[in-house]
Amino acid sequence: MEQAFLRHHLRLSQRQLRMTFYFCAFFFLAFVLSDVAWLGYSGLTLMLFCARIGVVTCALFGLLAIRLRPNSVALTRAVATLVELAGTAVFLLIVAFRPSEFAGHAISMTIVIMVLYVYVPNRLLHAAAIALPATLVFVLMARHRQEIQALGLVTMGLLLLLANLLGYVTARRYQLLWREEFRTQTELKIQSLRDPLTGCFNRRHLHEQLMENEIMRAQRYRLSLAVIMCDLDHFKRVNDEYGHAAGDAVLQAFSRLLLAMTRENIDSVVRYGGEEFLLILPETGLDGATQLAERLRRRFEESTVRFEGHNLQATASFGVVTADFADGAQALRPEESSQYSLIAKADELLYAAKNGGRNQVRAQALS
Repeated sequence: MEQAFLRHHLRLSQRQLRMTFYFCAFFFLAFVLSDVAWLGYSGLTLMLFCARIGVVTCALFGLLAIRLRPNSVALTRAVATLVELAGTAVFLLIVAFRPSEFAGHAISMTIVIMVLYVYVPNRLLHAAAIALPATLVFVLMARHRQEIQALGLVTMGLLLLLANLLGYVTARRYQLLWREEFRTQTELKIQSLRDPLTGCFNRRHLHEQLMENEIMRAQRYRLSLAVIMCDLDHFKRVNDEYGHAAGDAVLQAFSRLLLAMTRENIDSVVRYGGEEFLLILPETGLDGATQLAERLRRRFEESTVRFEGHNLQATASFGVVTADFADGAQALRPEESSQYSLIAKADELLYAAKNGGRNQVRAQALS
């Protein structure tokens, strides 16, 4: 779930990173004027100007790297961390060479802390690993200034510590809210695509996206595609004799078998309606699909569903149809290769199996 969230949130994080870098780079360079005001036109001023330019250059090269590899979460985080380190180090360098204005530097340090925690999208652990040591170094530099009294130093340290705490809590709150929003969206999406009883895809998703996408992919890459329609035999008897809860248990057991014996993230299992299920098998020919259907039929026939002290047994019938879009295969007419014609043919074969005595497989390749 965490990796899925990071990938989902990656584009937003990169946009936020760009905006923060551009905004901070502008003001980071603009404050060269304050260097000139305090230090005059000197070699030290030139050195600080070069350091500022170095940070901005680091940020720009980091954004370029992200643009070249926009799908890398690790690179985005690495760029954020590197620029945070560079910017904080140069800020402390400026403080070291302009020690006479610690009151203004303390305000700037507070802003730096908030930017590290809240405005630069990065892991909180990384932000804290930069902000806390930077705060400690800043306080030690202030202590080195003999003009600052002990009470003022303690007050400054506590206020900066409070800034760290507030920054961490605020960033943590935002991150938790974003993750909760993503979790809710993911659950709603799953509910819109999945059947709640069996966990299989639902019929709406089948017709709106799933089947059409697989047909288009098979046509584009000249692959074979198999469709298996399966139906539990005499399912009404289970409901009538043991109740609908028992029927649900049988449906769940059958769906688990289908999901377990098909290829994860390749094949698709759909609850087509009632006790009917549909399997979509990409890159599968007639022999492979028929063998799978036969294994499923045999395994389900041999299995037992335990329900409230009863051992329930059932069988299933299967209709298998395949369409071959490979080179050398006879071209299928459009009406034969549509999702509705493939499903209708699989359904026709299923009912041929039913009429032939049930608990069997009927298969045919479209040509």
